[in-house]
Amino acid sequence: MHALTETTAEKQCAEADYSSQDYRALLSIPERLRARFFDSANPQQQKELGQFLTPPHVADLMATMFRLHRQSIRLLDPGAGMGILSAAFIRRQLLSKDPPRRIEITAYELDSALIPGIEETCEACRIACHGRGIEFSAIIRNVDFIAESAEMLRNDFFSRTLQTYDAAIVNPPYGKLSTTSDGYRLLRAVNAETTNLYTAFLNLIIGLLRPEGELVAITPRSFCNGPYFKPFRRRLLAEMSFRRIHVFDSRTAAFKHDNVLQENVILHAIKQAQQPRTIRVSQSAGGERDAVHTRVFPANEIVSPDDSEAFIHIPTSSEHIAARDQVSHLGSNLPALGLTVSTGRVVDFRARDFIRQQSEPGTTPLVYPCHFNGLFVAWPKERSRKPNAILDNDQTRSLLVPAGVYVLTKRFTSKEERRRIVACIYDPDRVKGQLVGFENHLNYIHANGKGLDMALAKGLWAFLNSSALDLYFRQFNGHTQVNATDLRNVRFPTVEQLRGIGSHIGEDSLGQHDIDEIVTGELKA
Repeated sequence: MHALTETTAEKQCAEADYSSQDYRALLSIPERLRARFFDSANPQQQKELGQFLTPPHVADLMATMFRLHRQSIRLLDPGAGMGILSAAFIRRQLLSKDPPRRIEITAYELDSALIPGIEETCEACRIACHGRGIEFSAIIRNVDFIAESAEMLRNDFFSRTLQTYDAAIVNPPYGKLSTTSDGYRLLRAVNAETTNLYTAFLNLIIGLLRPEGELVAITPRSFCNGPYFKPFRRRLLAEMSFRRIHVFDSRTAAFKHDNVLQENVILHAIKQAQQPRTIRVSQSAGGERDAVHTRVFPANEIVSPDDSEAFIHIPTSSEHIAARDQVSHLGSNLPALGLTVSTGRVVDFRARDFIRQQSEPGTTPLVYPCHFNGLFVAWPKERSRKPNAILDNDQTRSLLVPAGVYVLTKRFTSKEERRRIVACIYDPDRVKGQLVGFENHLNYIHANGKGLDMALAKGLWAFLNSSALDLYFRQFNGHTQVNATDLRNVRFPTVEQLRGIGSHIGEDSLGQHDIDEIVTGELKA
């Protein structure tokens, strides 16, 4: 680290006014640096590097989660940005009645343009620590964290000396990691391969933490479910013990200055295999002055020991618990019902030469999410940007399915939609054609490639659109995508219960209250 000149440091110390003993200047310094730098930064470069720097109030919330009681602390801050997470950690240690005697920070930042900012922040931390008699040092590494830590964890004759840490605080970069990239190859060499940057960082941090070391991280919520993150979830739950999870009600407030539309969580975990009996779950809207509400849940309500997928459920209210109790205790799943869910086969840009805007001789219906209209698919849709038909020939036959009654769900929902899962019924009596094409943004539920009976389909439609399932699903699904795998792992009512639900549904769509009343009534019967 290049220290500031004494004149600059003295000036900064005077501006900080540490005499107030709240040390808030440690947060305002990196925040001013962030605002100044990113006002003139290249947005494309920021996106490529996954740079979404932590706001002061979020950094402070993260720092309050640590439970360290050590005289000497080694802190890891990978992807440090302007150093605000380190500063927040230092501030909370300074405010402690029994602060440590020594703190050493190792900060990684790949963007060399941010290094002067980290140096400035660390110098402010040094001055503040000096005032309380705490020895402070900082190591700033302007290198690729993935490459350097993977090399250390490889632990062979040519490796760098392994560095371990008492604590890690991190807002990792967000972005995909190609399986052909050098980073993925390095991760695979230490059994930490993953296809997302943020889970790559967390995998490596777990390896660098000492036993009983603490991790506080703010990340997207997407790791909580889905097949892509299953290996990461298994490692996280095997080596780390959750103590607290914080969720934000708003998808925009936490990173408002970067226009990030993402469901984020903060997790606090300790490196030990033994899981606690309870886990704290807190929530806030995400703004600076928003209240934080906390509840304590049994750990097995967050992660069920019997769940082979290791989904992480994050309930935040009694309604969530009630929904989970109702859904998780249901007696069936799609295979037990004799049903399968598949993703629509028609990828429109690949089938462009065969798609037609309107039906014509030689075509068959093509269904998109825009054809959803309450209970039943409404086809064709006039004046739609999406096509209505696809040619039926030897080149497209593998993309089509036999006409029948199918329950469709949207694979992607917009943030404005009230429900995460949106279902609709395809009825061949309403859409004429021997075959049908389902576009790739849809899932369709079928019986070994054939249609369902209408009573069963209506029961599935109502259950999939119920508030109970929506509340349950949102507890582990951290994005607006609903994969076929997610639906395979959902518990369903029995065939008899679903047909009972369907028997109450006529030919017209129902409002949410009516759907919930029918579903709840049948499941309680």
